[in-house]
Amino acid sequence: MKQRFLVPLISIVVIVASLLVWSLIKNNNVLLGLDLKGGAEVVLEPSIDTELEGEDLLEALDLSVEIIRNRVDALGVAEPDITRQSNRIVVQLSGVEDQQRALDVVGQTAELRFRPVCGNLPAVPINLETGVEAEASTTSEEGQVSNSPVGIKPSDRNESTTESDVDNSETESVGETAGATPAGAGCENLGFPLSDAFSMPTTTSEEDDSEMPIILPEKNEAGEITSRLLLGRTMLTGAALETADATFDGFEWSVRPTFRSGEDGIDLFNAAANVCFNMTAVCGTGRLAIVLDGVIESAPNVNTPYFERDSIVISGNFDQGRAEETAVALRYGSLPLEFETPSSRIVSATLGQDSFDAGVIAGIVGLILVALFMFAYYRLLGVAAILSLALSGTMLWVILAWLSTTQSLALTLAGVVGLIVSIGTSLDSNVVYFEHLKEDIGNGRTLRSAVDRSFPVAFKTIFWANLASLIGAGVLYFLTVGSVRGFALMLGLASILDLLATYFFLRPFVKWISFSSNLSSRHWLYGLPGPDEDEAP
Repeated sequence: MKQRFLVPLISIVVIVASLLVWSLIKNNNVLLGLDLKGGAEVVLEPSIDTELEGEDLLEALDLSVEIIRNRVDALGVAEPDITRQSNRIVVQLSGVEDQQRALDVVGQTAELRFRPVCGNLPAVPINLETGVEAEASTTSEEGQVSNSPVGIKPSDRNESTTESDVDNSETESVGETAGATPAGAGCENLGFPLSDAFSMPTTTSEEDDSEMPIILPEKNEAGEITSRLLLGRTMLTGAALETADATFDGFEWSVRPTFRSGEDGIDLFNAAANVCFNMTAVCGTGRLAIVLDGVIESAPNVNTPYFERDSIVISGNFDQGRAEETAVALRYGSLPLEFETPSSRIVSATLGQDSFDAGVIAGIVGLILVALFMFAYYRLLGVAAILSLALSGTMLWVILAWLSTTQSLALTLAGVVGLIVSIGTSLDSNVVYFEHLKEDIGNGRTLRSAVDRSFPVAFKTIFWANLASLIGAGVLYFLTVGSVRGFALMLGLASILDLLATYFFLRPFVKWISFSSNLSSRHWLYGLPGPDEDEAP
Protein backbone atom coordinates (compact mmCIF):
# COMPACT_ATOMS: atom_id res chain seq x y z
CA MET A 1 0.00 0.00 0.00
CA LYS A 2 2.89 2.32 0.81
CA GLN A 3 4.31 1.89 -2.68
CA ARG A 4 1.21 3.51 -4.11
CA PHE A 5 2.16 6.80 -2.45
CA LEU A 6 5.92 6.46 -2.59
CA VAL A 7 5.97 6.34 -6.42
CA PRO A 8 4.38 9.80 -7.03
CA LEU A 9 6.29 11.25 -4.08
CA ILE A 10 9.67 10.06 -5.35
CA SER A 11 8.75 10.92 -8.94
CA ILE A 12 7.99 14.59 -8.24
CA VAL A 13 11.18 14.96 -6.20
CA VAL A 14 13.29 13.36 -8.95
CA ILE A 15 11.67 15.50 -11.68
CA VAL A 16 12.20 18.75 -9.81
CA ALA A 17 15.78 17.81 -8.88
CA SER A 18 16.50 16.93 -12.53
CA LEU A 19 15.10 20.26 -13.73
CA LEU A 20 17.27 22.08 -11.19
CA VAL A 21 20.40 20.23 -12.31
CA TRP A 22 19.54 20.92 -15.98
CA SER A 23 19.08 24.62 -15.22
CA LEU A 24 22.43 24.79 -13.44
CA ILE A 25 24.20 22.94 -16.26
CA LYS A 26 22.65 25.33 -18.82
CA ASN A 27 23.84 28.20 -16.60
CA ASN A 28 20.36 29.73 -16.51
CA ASN A 29 20.16 32.66 -14.11
CA VAL A 30 17.40 35.01 -13.04
CA LEU A 31 17.87 38.53 -14.46
CA LEU A 32 17.26 41.46 -12.12
CA GLY A 33 15.25 44.56 -12.96
CA LEU A 34 16.17 48.24 -12.76
CA ASP A 35 15.21 48.59 -9.10
CA LEU A 36 17.31 45.56 -8.13
CA LYS A 37 20.29 45.78 -10.49
CA GLY A 38 20.47 49.40 -11.61
CA GLY A 39 20.15 50.78 -15.11
CA ALA A 40 18.79 53.86 -16.87
CA GLU A 41 15.58 55.86 -16.72
CA VAL A 42 14.42 58.29 -19.41
CA VAL A 43 11.48 60.71 -19.14
CA LEU A 44 9.90 62.04 -22.36
CA GLU A 45 7.49 64.97 -22.40
CA PRO A 46 5.63 66.22 -25.51
CA SER A 47 6.94 69.37 -27.15
CA ILE A 48 5.17 72.55 -26.08
CA ASP A 49 4.61 73.24 -29.78
CA THR A 50 2.44 70.18 -30.30
CA GLU A 51 -1.04 70.92 -31.59
CA LEU A 52 -2.55 67.75 -30.11
CA GLU A 53 -4.59 67.88 -26.93
CA GLY A 54 -7.12 65.88 -24.97
CA GLU A 55 -7.91 62.42 -26.26
CA ASP A 56 -5.84 62.94 -29.41
CA LEU A 57 -2.74 63.64 -27.30
CA LEU A 58 -3.33 60.59 -25.09
CA GLU A 59 -3.81 58.40 -28.14
CA ALA A 60 -0.56 59.71 -29.67
CA LEU A 61 1.26 59.07 -26.37
CA ASP A 62 -0.03 55.49 -26.18
CA LEU A 63 1.12 54.87 -29.76
CA SER A 64 4.52 56.38 -28.90
CA VAL A 65 4.81 54.00 -25.95
CA GLU A 66 4.35 51.01 -28.26
CA ILE A 67 6.87 52.32 -30.80
CA ILE A 68 9.48 53.03 -28.10
CA ARG A 69 8.85 49.59 -26.58
CA ASN A 70 9.52 48.01 -29.98
CA ARG A 71 12.76 50.01 -30.27
CA VAL A 72 13.97 48.95 -26.84
CA ASP A 73 12.95 45.31 -27.38
CA ALA A 74 15.12 45.32 -30.50
CA LEU A 75 18.09 46.14 -28.25
CA GLY A 76 17.49 42.99 -26.17
CA VAL A 77 16.96 44.92 -22.91
CA ALA A 78 15.58 42.69 -20.16
CA GLU A 79 11.93 43.50 -19.35
CA PRO A 80 11.90 47.23 -20.14
CA ASP A 81 9.35 49.17 -18.08
CA ILE A 82 7.77 51.69 -20.50
CA THR A 83 4.66 53.45 -19.25
CA ARG A 84 2.60 56.56 -19.87
CA GLN A 85 2.21 58.60 -16.71
CA SER A 86 -0.30 61.37 -17.36
CA ASN A 87 1.15 63.39 -20.29
CA ARG A 88 4.66 61.97 -20.20
CA ILE A 89 6.40 58.68 -21.00
CA VAL A 90 8.75 57.03 -18.50
CA VAL A 91 11.22 54.44 -19.79
CA GLN A 92 13.16 52.25 -17.35
CA LEU A 93 15.91 50.02 -18.73
CA SER A 94 17.44 47.47 -16.39
CA GLY A 95 20.88 45.93 -16.64
CA VAL A 96 21.67 47.31 -20.11
CA GLU A 97 25.21 46.42 -21.20
CA ASP A 98 25.59 49.73 -23.05
CA GLN A 99 23.54 52.32 -21.19
CA GLN A 100 24.42 55.19 -23.52
CA ARG A 101 23.35 53.24 -26.57
CA ALA A 102 19.99 52.45 -24.97
CA LEU A 103 19.50 56.09 -23.97
CA ASP A 104 20.36 57.20 -27.50
CA VAL A 105 17.78 54.87 -29.04
CA VAL A 106 15.06 55.95 -26.62
CA GLY A 107 15.95 59.60 -27.18
CA GLN A 108 15.48 59.32 -30.94
CA THR A 109 12.04 60.87 -30.84
CA ALA A 110 11.84 63.01 -33.99
CA GLU A 111 10.33 61.97 -37.29
CA LEU A 112 12.35 59.75 -39.60
CA ARG A 113 13.09 61.73 -42.77
CA PHE A 114 14.57 60.99 -46.18
CA ARG A 115 16.38 64.06 -47.56
CA PRO A 116 18.40 64.60 -50.77
CA VAL A 117 22.09 65.35 -50.28
CA CYS A 118 22.71 68.71 -51.96
CA GLY A 119 26.37 69.09 -51.16
CA ASN A 120 29.38 67.95 -49.18
CA LEU A 121 30.91 70.54 -46.84
CA PRO A 122 34.03 70.67 -44.62
CA ALA A 123 33.74 69.33 -41.09
CA VAL A 124 33.83 72.92 -39.77
CA PRO A 125 32.38 76.06 -41.37
CA ILE A 126 34.85 78.09 -43.47
CA ASN A 127 34.81 81.45 -45.19
CA LEU A 128 35.68 81.00 -48.86
CA GLU A 129 36.88 84.59 -49.14
CA THR A 130 39.58 84.13 -46.51
CA GLY A 131 41.02 81.06 -48.25
CA VAL A 132 41.13 79.04 -45.04
CA GLU A 133 42.55 75.65 -45.91
CA ALA A 134 40.48 72.61 -45.01
CA GLU A 135 40.89 68.88 -45.49
CA ALA A 136 40.04 67.99 -49.07
CA SER A 137 37.15 65.70 -49.80
CA THR A 138 36.94 63.44 -52.79
CA THR A 139 34.51 63.01 -55.62
CA SER A 140 33.83 60.18 -57.98
CA GLU A 141 34.34 60.22 -61.73
CA GLU A 142 30.60 60.76 -62.08
CA GLY A 143 30.89 63.91 -60.01
CA GLN A 144 29.18 62.39 -56.95
CA VAL A 145 30.49 62.87 -53.46
CA SER A 146 31.71 59.49 -52.29
CA ASN A 147 33.12 59.59 -48.75
CA SER A 148 32.16 55.98 -48.16
CA PRO A 149 31.31 53.12 -50.50
CA VAL A 150 27.60 52.91 -49.77
CA GLY A 151 24.64 52.55 -52.05
CA ILE A 152 20.98 51.75 -52.38
CA LYS A 153 20.40 48.98 -54.88
CA PRO A 154 17.78 46.35 -55.73
CA SER A 155 18.33 43.09 -53.90
CA ASP A 156 19.06 39.87 -55.72
CA ARG A 157 18.46 37.19 -53.12
CA ASN A 158 19.69 34.46 -55.46
CA GLU A 159 23.15 35.90 -55.95
CA SER A 160 25.91 36.98 -53.63
CA THR A 161 26.69 40.66 -53.31
CA THR A 162 29.97 41.70 -54.92
CA GLU A 163 31.96 44.90 -55.00
CA SER A 164 30.23 45.85 -58.26
CA ASP A 165 26.94 46.10 -56.38
CA VAL A 166 28.02 49.24 -54.56
CA ASP A 167 29.25 52.57 -55.79
CA ASN A 168 32.95 52.35 -55.03
CA SER A 169 34.47 54.12 -57.98
CA GLU A 170 37.93 55.64 -57.98
CA THR A 171 38.07 59.16 -56.59
CA GLU A 172 40.08 62.25 -57.36
CA SER A 173 40.78 65.44 -55.51
CA VAL A 174 38.49 68.45 -55.72
CA GLY A 175 39.97 71.66 -57.17
CA GLU A 176 41.20 74.64 -55.31
CA THR A 177 38.34 74.97 -52.82
CA ALA A 178 38.57 72.35 -50.14
CA GLY A 179 35.38 70.39 -49.49
CA ALA A 180 33.51 71.94 -52.41
CA THR A 181 30.67 70.11 -54.13
CA PRO A 182 31.42 69.37 -57.81
CA ALA A 183 29.77 71.21 -60.62
CA GLY A 184 26.24 70.15 -61.40
CA ALA A 185 25.53 69.08 -57.83
CA GLY A 186 23.22 70.86 -55.47
CA CYS A 187 19.47 71.29 -54.99
CA GLU A 188 17.04 73.78 -56.40
CA ASN A 189 15.09 76.18 -54.20
CA LEU A 190 17.61 76.16 -51.34
CA GLY A 191 16.84 79.81 -50.73
CA PHE A 192 20.54 80.75 -50.76
CA PRO A 193 23.57 80.26 -53.04
CA LEU A 194 25.27 76.90 -52.60
CA SER A 195 28.59 78.61 -51.85
CA ASP A 196 27.05 80.29 -48.80
CA ALA A 197 26.60 76.89 -47.16
CA PHE A 198 30.36 76.59 -46.52
CA SER A 199 30.23 79.28 -43.86
CA MET A 200 26.89 78.23 -42.34
CA PRO A 201 26.88 76.51 -38.95
CA THR A 202 25.57 73.01 -38.34
CA THR A 203 21.79 72.88 -37.85
CA THR A 204 20.64 72.50 -34.23
CA SER A 205 17.70 70.33 -33.17
CA GLU A 206 15.59 73.45 -32.58
CA GLU A 207 16.28 74.63 -36.15
CA ASP A 208 15.51 71.25 -37.77
CA ASP A 209 12.49 71.88 -40.01
CA SER A 210 11.34 69.22 -42.46
CA GLU A 211 10.42 71.89 -45.02
CA MET A 212 13.78 73.67 -44.89
CA PRO A 213 17.35 72.69 -45.94
CA ILE A 214 19.64 71.70 -43.07
CA ILE A 215 23.35 70.98 -42.50
CA LEU A 216 24.27 67.90 -40.46
CA PRO A 217 27.61 66.22 -39.66
CA GLU A 218 28.62 62.92 -41.27
CA LYS A 219 30.65 60.60 -39.04
CA ASN A 220 32.92 57.64 -39.64
CA GLU A 221 32.83 54.31 -37.81
CA ALA A 222 34.87 55.79 -34.95
CA GLY A 223 32.26 58.51 -34.42
CA GLU A 224 34.53 61.26 -35.75
CA ILE A 225 33.04 64.02 -37.92
CA THR A 226 34.56 63.66 -41.38
CA SER A 227 32.40 66.20 -43.20
CA ARG A 228 29.05 67.95 -43.14
CA LEU A 229 26.21 67.34 -45.56
CA LEU A 230 23.88 69.98 -46.94
CA LEU A 231 20.48 68.29 -47.08
CA GLY A 232 17.45 69.46 -49.00
CA ARG A 233 13.80 69.46 -48.02
CA THR A 234 12.26 66.20 -46.78
CA MET A 235 11.07 63.98 -49.66
CA LEU A 236 9.33 61.30 -47.52
CA THR A 237 9.16 60.19 -43.88
CA GLY A 238 9.28 56.97 -41.93
CA ALA A 239 5.52 56.67 -42.27
CA ALA A 240 6.19 55.13 -45.71
CA LEU A 241 8.11 52.23 -44.13
CA GLU A 242 6.61 48.93 -43.07
CA THR A 243 9.70 47.25 -41.56
CA ALA A 244 13.48 46.83 -41.91
CA ASP A 245 15.98 44.09 -41.10
CA ALA A 246 19.76 43.79 -40.84
CA THR A 247 21.15 40.91 -42.93
CA PHE A 248 24.50 39.33 -43.70
CA ASP A 249 24.91 37.76 -47.15
CA GLY A 250 28.27 36.12 -46.52
CA PHE A 251 30.31 39.12 -47.67
CA GLU A 252 28.93 42.19 -45.91
CA TRP A 253 26.25 43.47 -43.58
CA SER A 254 23.40 45.42 -45.12
CA VAL A 255 19.95 46.77 -44.26
CA ARG A 256 16.83 45.63 -46.12
CA PRO A 257 13.86 47.98 -45.64
CA THR A 258 10.35 47.08 -46.78
CA PHE A 259 8.07 49.94 -47.78
CA ARG A 260 4.32 50.06 -47.63
CA SER A 261 2.55 49.43 -50.91
CA GLY A 262 0.85 52.19 -52.85
CA GLU A 263 1.25 55.91 -53.16
CA ASP A 264 1.91 56.43 -49.44
CA GLY A 265 4.81 53.98 -49.43
CA ILE A 266 6.97 52.61 -52.21
CA ASP A 267 5.68 55.15 -54.74
CA LEU A 268 7.03 58.01 -52.60
CA PHE A 269 10.39 56.28 -52.27
CA ASN A 270 10.62 55.56 -55.99
CA ALA A 271 9.92 59.20 -56.76
CA ALA A 272 12.83 60.19 -54.51
CA ALA A 273 15.05 57.41 -55.92
CA ASN A 274 14.33 58.50 -59.49
CA VAL A 275 15.38 62.11 -59.02
CA CYS A 276 18.53 61.08 -57.10
CA PHE A 277 19.51 58.43 -59.64
CA ASN A 278 19.15 60.95 -62.46
CA MET A 279 20.93 63.63 -60.37
CA THR A 280 18.26 66.19 -61.16
CA ALA A 281 18.18 69.69 -59.69
CA VAL A 282 16.37 68.31 -56.64
CA CYS A 283 19.15 65.81 -55.81
CA GLY A 284 22.32 66.85 -57.59
CA THR A 285 24.72 64.51 -55.77
CA GLY A 286 22.73 61.33 -56.34
CA ARG A 287 22.70 60.59 -52.60
CA LEU A 288 19.65 60.16 -50.37
CA ALA A 289 20.18 60.76 -46.64
CA ILE A 290 18.25 58.86 -43.95
CA VAL A 291 17.94 61.23 -40.98
CA LEU A 292 16.53 60.44 -37.54
CA ASP A 293 16.35 63.03 -34.78
CA GLY A 294 18.96 65.23 -36.42
CA VAL A 295 21.39 62.35 -36.93
CA ILE A 296 22.37 60.99 -40.34
CA GLU A 297 21.81 57.25 -40.07
CA SER A 298 23.05 56.68 -43.62
CA ALA A 299 23.55 58.71 -46.81
CA PRO A 300 23.91 56.17 -49.63
CA ASN A 301 24.12 56.69 -53.38
CA VAL A 302 21.04 55.61 -55.34
CA ASN A 303 22.09 53.10 -57.98
CA THR A 304 18.81 52.48 -59.81
CA PRO A 305 15.71 54.60 -60.53
CA TYR A 306 13.05 52.02 -59.56
CA PHE A 307 12.62 49.53 -56.71
CA GLU A 308 10.19 46.82 -55.62
CA ARG A 309 8.84 47.49 -52.11
CA ASP A 310 10.58 44.46 -50.58
CA SER A 311 13.66 44.28 -52.81
CA ILE A 312 15.78 47.15 -51.53
CA VAL A 313 19.25 46.89 -50.01
CA ILE A 314 21.12 49.66 -48.22
CA SER A 315 24.73 48.55 -48.29
CA GLY A 316 28.04 50.09 -47.28
CA ASN A 317 30.61 50.10 -44.51
CA PHE A 318 28.28 48.42 -42.03
CA ASP A 319 29.43 46.22 -39.19
CA GLN A 320 26.82 44.10 -37.44
CA GLY A 321 26.07 46.65 -34.72
CA ARG A 322 25.72 49.56 -37.13
CA ALA A 323 23.49 47.56 -39.48
CA GLU A 324 21.21 46.47 -36.61
CA GLU A 325 20.98 50.00 -35.21
CA THR A 326 20.11 51.41 -38.65
CA ALA A 327 17.43 48.75 -39.07
CA VAL A 328 15.97 49.60 -35.66
CA ALA A 329 15.94 53.30 -36.58
CA LEU A 330 14.16 52.56 -39.86
CA ARG A 331 11.70 50.12 -38.30
CA TYR A 332 10.67 52.19 -35.31
CA GLY A 333 11.78 55.68 -36.20
CA SER A 334 8.47 57.43 -36.79
CA LEU A 335 6.63 58.75 -33.74
CA PRO A 336 3.25 60.49 -33.96
CA LEU A 337 4.54 63.56 -32.09
CA GLU A 338 7.80 65.23 -31.09
CA PHE A 339 9.15 65.38 -27.54
CA GLU A 340 11.26 67.80 -25.62
CA THR A 341 14.90 66.88 -25.04
CA PRO A 342 14.58 63.79 -22.83
CA SER A 343 15.73 63.90 -19.22
CA SER A 344 17.49 60.83 -17.93
CA ARG A 345 19.09 59.40 -14.84
CA ILE A 346 21.27 56.40 -14.14
CA VAL A 347 20.22 54.12 -11.28
CA SER A 348 23.46 52.89 -9.80
CA ALA A 349 24.12 49.22 -9.26
CA THR A 350 24.76 50.03 -5.58
CA LEU A 351 21.25 51.42 -5.11
CA GLY A 352 19.84 48.42 -6.94
CA GLN A 353 21.89 46.08 -4.77
CA ASP A 354 20.52 47.76 -1.64
CA SER A 355 16.97 47.12 -2.86
CA PHE A 356 17.85 43.54 -3.72
CA ASP A 357 19.44 42.95 -0.31
CA ALA A 358 16.41 44.44 1.42
CA GLY A 359 14.10 42.15 -0.56
CA VAL A 360 16.21 39.08 0.24
CA ILE A 361 16.34 39.95 3.93
CA ALA A 362 12.57 40.51 4.02
CA GLY A 363 12.03 37.16 2.32
CA ILE A 364 14.37 35.29 4.67
CA VAL A 365 12.85 36.87 7.78
CA GLY A 366 9.36 36.03 6.51
CA LEU A 367 10.33 32.43 5.80
CA ILE A 368 11.93 32.01 9.25
CA LEU A 369 8.86 33.39 11.03
CA VAL A 370 6.51 31.26 8.98
CA ALA A 371 8.65 28.15 9.50
CA LEU A 372 8.78 28.72 13.28
CA PHE A 373 5.03 29.10 13.39
CA MET A 374 4.42 25.96 11.32
CA PHE A 375 6.90 23.92 13.40
CA ALA A 376 5.42 25.13 16.68
CA TYR A 377 1.80 24.62 15.70
CA TYR A 378 1.89 21.61 13.38
CA ARG A 379 5.26 20.04 14.21
CA LEU A 380 5.85 17.16 11.76
CA LEU A 381 3.13 18.43 9.47
CA GLY A 382 4.92 21.78 9.56
CA VAL A 383 8.02 20.04 8.20
CA ALA A 384 5.88 18.67 5.36
CA ALA A 385 4.57 22.18 4.64
CA ILE A 386 8.07 23.69 4.48
CA LEU A 387 9.29 20.87 2.23
CA SER A 388 6.30 21.47 -0.07
CA LEU A 389 7.11 25.18 -0.13
CA ALA A 390 10.76 24.43 -0.95
CA LEU A 391 9.68 22.17 -3.80
CA SER A 392 7.38 24.80 -5.35
CA GLY A 393 10.06 27.46 -4.80
CA THR A 394 12.62 25.34 -6.69
CA MET A 395 10.21 24.88 -9.59
CA LEU A 396 9.56 28.63 -9.61
CA TRP A 397 13.29 29.43 -9.73
CA VAL A 398 13.82 27.01 -12.64
CA ILE A 399 10.97 28.63 -14.59
CA LEU A 400 12.16 32.19 -13.88
CA ALA A 401 15.76 31.33 -14.83
CA TRP A 402 14.55 29.78 -18.09
CA LEU A 403 12.33 32.78 -18.91
CA SER A 404 15.20 35.15 -18.11
CA THR A 405 17.52 33.28 -20.46
CA THR A 406 15.09 32.78 -23.33
CA GLN A 407 12.68 35.74 -23.02
CA SER A 408 14.83 38.33 -21.19
CA LEU A 409 12.38 38.35 -18.27
CA ALA A 410 13.71 40.33 -15.31
CA LEU A 411 12.75 40.04 -11.66
CA THR A 412 11.76 43.43 -10.24
CA LEU A 413 11.12 44.59 -6.70
CA ALA A 414 7.40 44.25 -7.39
CA GLY A 415 8.08 40.66 -8.44
CA VAL A 416 9.86 40.04 -5.13
CA VAL A 417 6.77 41.36 -3.35
CA GLY A 418 4.69 38.91 -5.38
CA LEU A 419 6.98 36.08 -4.27
CA ILE A 420 6.66 37.05 -0.62
CA VAL A 421 2.87 37.25 -0.92
CA SER A 422 2.85 33.85 -2.63
CA ILE A 423 4.58 32.31 0.41
CA GLY A 424 1.55 33.19 2.51
CA THR A 425 -0.93 31.91 -0.08
CA SER A 426 0.99 28.63 -0.44
CA LEU A 427 1.01 28.02 3.29
CA ASP A 428 -2.69 28.84 3.43
CA SER A 429 -3.25 25.72 1.34
CA ASN A 430 -1.39 23.63 3.91
CA VAL A 431 -3.29 25.18 6.80
CA VAL A 432 -6.63 24.38 5.13
CA TYR A 433 -5.59 20.74 4.80
CA PHE A 434 -4.19 20.45 8.32
CA GLU A 435 -7.25 22.04 9.91
CA HIS A 436 -9.47 19.52 8.15
CA LEU A 437 -7.25 16.79 9.60
CA LYS A 438 -7.60 18.25 13.10
CA GLU A 439 -11.36 18.41 12.75
CA ASP A 440 -11.68 14.79 11.60
CA ILE A 441 -9.32 13.48 14.28
CA GLY A 442 -11.16 15.52 16.88
CA ASN A 443 -14.31 13.69 15.78
CA GLY A 444 -12.70 10.37 16.62
CA ARG A 445 -11.01 9.29 13.41
CA THR A 446 -7.49 7.90 13.23
CA LEU A 447 -4.77 9.77 11.36
CA ARG A 448 -4.77 7.26 8.49
CA SER A 449 -8.50 7.43 7.87
CA ALA A 450 -8.55 11.21 8.42
CA VAL A 451 -5.93 11.68 5.70
CA ASP A 452 -8.07 9.81 3.18
CA ARG A 453 -11.19 11.76 4.09
CA SER A 454 -9.74 15.25 4.59
CA PHE A 455 -7.64 15.81 1.49
CA PRO A 456 -10.37 15.65 -1.21
CA VAL A 457 -12.51 18.10 0.76
CA ALA A 458 -9.59 20.41 1.53
CA PHE A 459 -8.24 20.30 -2.04
CA LYS A 460 -11.51 21.67 -3.42
CA THR A 461 -11.11 24.73 -1.20
CA ILE A 462 -7.42 25.01 -2.12
CA PHE A 463 -8.21 24.74 -5.83
CA TRP A 464 -10.86 27.46 -5.85
CA ALA A 465 -8.73 29.77 -3.68
CA ASN A 466 -5.75 29.44 -6.03
CA LEU A 467 -8.01 29.82 -9.07
CA ALA A 468 -9.25 33.13 -7.66
CA SER A 469 -5.65 34.27 -7.18
CA LEU A 470 -4.79 33.11 -10.69
CA ILE A 471 -7.69 35.05 -12.22
CA GLY A 472 -6.68 38.20 -10.34
CA ALA A 473 -3.07 37.76 -11.46
CA GLY A 474 -4.21 37.25 -15.06
CA VAL A 475 -6.29 40.43 -15.03
CA LEU A 476 -3.37 42.42 -13.63
CA TYR A 477 -0.93 40.94 -16.14
CA PHE A 478 -2.97 41.64 -19.26
CA LEU A 479 -4.37 45.03 -18.26
CA THR A 480 -1.23 46.61 -16.85
CA VAL A 481 2.40 47.11 -17.89
CA GLY A 482 5.81 47.29 -16.27
CA SER A 483 6.53 46.21 -12.72
CA VAL A 484 2.87 45.48 -11.93
CA ARG A 485 3.00 42.74 -14.55
CA GLY A 486 6.03 41.32 -12.73
CA PHE A 487 4.00 41.12 -9.51
CA ALA A 488 1.11 39.47 -11.36
CA LEU A 489 3.40 36.94 -13.05
CA MET A 490 5.01 35.87 -9.77
CA LEU A 491 1.62 35.51 -8.07
CA GLY A 492 0.14 33.57 -10.98
CA LEU A 493 3.07 31.16 -11.28
CA ALA A 494 3.10 30.60 -7.51
CA SER A 495 -0.63 29.78 -7.54
CA ILE A 496 -0.17 27.12 -10.23
CA LEU A 497 2.91 25.61 -8.59
CA ASP A 498 1.16 25.56 -5.22
CA LEU A 499 -1.56 23.31 -6.66
CA LEU A 500 1.06 20.99 -8.15
CA ALA A 501 3.11 20.80 -4.93
CA THR A 502 0.01 20.24 -2.79
CA TYR A 503 -1.41 17.43 -4.91
CA PHE A 504 1.77 15.65 -6.00
CA PHE A 505 3.96 16.17 -2.92
CA LEU A 506 2.06 17.16 0.22
CA ARG A 507 -0.77 14.64 -0.24
CA PRO A 508 1.45 11.55 -0.77
CA PHE A 509 3.98 12.73 1.86
CA VAL A 510 1.36 13.03 4.62
CA LYS A 511 -0.25 9.76 3.51
CA TRP A 512 3.14 8.06 3.60
CA ILE A 513 3.96 9.08 7.16
CA SER A 514 0.46 8.12 8.28
CA PHE A 515 1.31 4.50 7.46
CA SER A 516 4.03 4.49 10.12
CA SER A 517 2.55 3.02 13.28
CA ASN A 518 5.18 4.65 15.49
CA LEU A 519 4.53 8.09 14.04
CA SER A 520 0.77 7.91 13.63
CA SER A 521 0.33 6.80 17.24
CA ARG A 522 2.18 9.86 18.53
CA HIS A 523 -0.39 12.48 17.64
CA TRP A 524 1.53 15.21 19.45
CA LEU A 525 4.13 15.01 16.66
CA TYR A 526 1.52 16.52 14.34
CA GLY A 527 0.05 19.12 16.64
CA LEU A 528 -3.24 17.22 16.29
CA PRO A 529 -5.71 16.05 18.95
CA GLY A 530 -5.32 12.37 19.81
CA PRO A 531 -7.92 9.85 18.68
CA ASP A 532 -9.79 7.71 21.14
CA GLU A 533 -7.72 4.78 20.08
CA ASP A 534 -4.79 4.21 17.85
CA GLU A 535 -5.18 2.42 14.57
CA ALA A 536 -4.28 -1.23 14.77
CA PRO A 537 -1.32 -2.19 12.65
